[in-house]
Parts: sequence; structure tokens; C-alpha cells
Amino acid sequence: MDQRAASATAERASAGKRPSPRRRRRWFAWTVVALLAAWAALRVGGLETGSFLIQLMTVTPIGAGLAALTALLAVLRRNRPAGLSAAVVGMVFVACLIPRTSGVEPGKVIEGVPLRVLSVNLFGWADAETVVRLVRLYEIDVFSALELTPDAVRRLDQAGLRKLLPYRVLQAADGAIGSGLFAKHPLRPLRGLFTPIGHNMPAATLSLPSGGKVEVVAVHPDPPLGRMAAEWDASLKALPSPSPSVIRILAGDFNASLDHRAFRDLLARGYVDAADQVGKGLVPTWPNNRAIPPIITIDHVLADRRVNVASTEILDVPGTDHRGVFADLRLPAIG
Repeated sequence: MDQRAASATAERASAGKRPSPRRRRRWFAWTVVALLAAWAALRVGGLETGSFLIQLMTVTPIGAGLAALTALLAVLRRNRPAGLSAAVVGMVFVACLIPRTSGVEPGKVIEGVPLRVLSVNLFGWADAETVVRLVRLYEIDVFSALELTPDAVRRLDQAGLRKLLPYRVLQAADGAIGSGLFAKHPLRPLRGLFTPIGHNMPAATLSLPSGGKVEVVAVHPDPPLGRMAAEWDASLKALPSPSPSVIRILAGDFNASLDHRAFRDLLARGYVDAADQVGKGLVPTWPNNRAIPPIITIDHVLADRRVNVASTEILDVPGTDHRGVFADLRLPAIG
């Protein structure tokens, strides 16, 4: 056999060993399905550990979209087994997400003492005029402010916040660690309720005109980035549980979504997520005022499960990368 014939024979043999383009596409589809299935299993089992997997849970709604897209593309490429498998994975994701889209019936009368709560991560630079306008528009009783700097307090008061919410328990500070509570009614610092881990998280007792009292906490743990993941988990565990003798409200930037086991464990202690209760649990709150639209839901108002939620709104505020959360709550009689 001459050299040219031998070379041609070798090339044919080599080509026979390489997978065809169709086979490569099938392997790629099954790889994507396997990764999505692992993601869904971690979400359902609450098995996420470490910074990467914790952050992955935050974008679980995107996982549902990827599963649907994978199913569609696999079917179009005549890979029906992979398409069916991706569809099943997508249904698992949807089963986790769909309960957040249903809530109280529109127009239903909600009984109880009204308490209107606003939470905004100010990012130090939120537009004070907008914040004060929202406080006035929604007749806010208590405002939980995160990333609250001394300068932000000054600008808010110049915009008229002191007249609307004269009572306050503040732990303002430069940078991201500052937080504070502003209220329409008397507010008393509540010390020893829990040990904050992460940023400042003031707690206070709000005295209502009806004679009742409510305990409110401004919540802001560190994000679960890198080595801070363990601290983030410990911070959520350290938050106070509901009490049979008083209503507690936790409001702020939790750096956590309903797809995090640690956050669901907090809810399981006896809280409800206000947005989730009215079918807005999938409305994203971060990042805002950026080149990309909000994609994750990490800002929340949590209330004792005995509290009824009349309505919730997710609000845009210029100057901050977070959206605000307004919750119109109805408190039960206690004691």
C-alpha cells in the first residue's frame, strides 16, 4: 500500500471514531438535562451548601426557564427522550414556584388592626424625596431602612420624613452596615431580643394607638458570598422566632429568597412572607436601576403567621439598587 492510500485509510478510521454532530448534540442536551436535574434536586431537598450553590438557589426561577427552553430545543432536534426529561425537570421547578403566584382574593375584606410597613435598602444614596413621597402615599406606620448612613438620615429629614415619622431607633453608619427604624407612633429600643450577625439590625417595640404593641426588626445579614456564606446562614438562624405574647415583624434586605433552605426554615418557625401571601412572591427586587432588570427576590417583609396581609407592593426608588417592599398588614388582637 502506498503512502497516499495509507493516509486515506487512517483518516477514515479516525473519522469513524469521532462522534457525529448529531451525537454530540444529543450528549450536550443530556448534559444540560442532568445539570438542571441536579439543580432541581438541590432545591427540592434543601441541600445547598457553600457560596456557589446558595447563590444558585437565588436564581431558581431562571432554572425553570432554562428547563423549558431545553425541552423545546430537544424536541425540535428530534431528541424526544431528552425533551421529555427536561420537561419533567421544568415541572419540578414550577411546582416550587407556582404557589407564589396565588394569594388573597382581590377586594376581599381583611380584618384586623392596620399596620403599614415599608422596607427599602437605601444603598446610601436613595432619592430622599421619593422615599418620603412613598411614606406619605402609603400612609406608612413603620419604615425599615437598610444601608442607612448619617447623610441619608439628614437628607430624609430635609425631605420631610421627621414630620411624618418622628419616632426612630437608628444605628446609622457609613458604608453598608447602617440600619434604622422610623415610625409614626412611639418606638422604644428593644435590646437583647437576638444577637445580630452581619450588619446593624436594630429592634424596637412599636406602641399603636389601639393600645397594642408590635416588635419590629430591621433585617440585613451579609450576602452569602465566599466565606460569608456560613455567617449568612448563622445570621438567619439568629433572627428571633415569633412569640405567642406579641406580634413580630421582620423587614429588610435578607439577601435570601424563598428558594433558600435557610429562609424557608425561618418562615417555618411561624412567619409568612407578605409578598408571597398576595401572589407577588416572584416579583424580583434586585438589582434595580442597573443595565439589567431585577432578577432576584431578596427584600421581604415577614410577619407572624397570625397576621393577615391585605396587600403588598414592590416599589421603584431612584438612587438605590434595591426595590422597596410595602406591606399592608392586619394585626390580630393579642392577649
